[in-house]
Amino acid sequence: MSDHSNHSHGTMNQLMTGFVLAAILTVIPFGIILGEPDFSRYIKIGIIMGFAALQIIVHLVYFLHLNSKAEGGWTIAATILAVVILVIVLAGSLWVMHNMNENMMPMPDMDKMMSLQSQQG
Repeated sequence: MSDHSNHSHGTMNQLMTGFVLAAILTVIPFGIILGEPDFSRYIKIGIIMGFAALQIIVHLVYFLHLNSKAEGGWTIAATILAVVILVIVLAGSLWVMHNMNENMMPMPDMDKMMSLQSQQG
């Protein structure tokens, strides 16, 4: 018998718990943006990034079954790799969103440009 037979891939209950947590951690940030609460921009970004980090942890624990008992020692290396990837994804997302925001034409200027264009035409 192979060594993989005694490693569990999770029960249906664990998988459903992970699914529900992942769904909740997705819906809350959407609600924050769509509900337009009176938070500062930076608080909204912080909340969304926090929920993104929590969602990655939920995926690691419930779907990839990362725990202290698995693979005898490789769990620490996998956790470190997950943290590095988490930092890269979150920082990269913030960088891309910031650059897109800085390089996009603001809407008031767009309106002025459209009115100038209609006057010339």
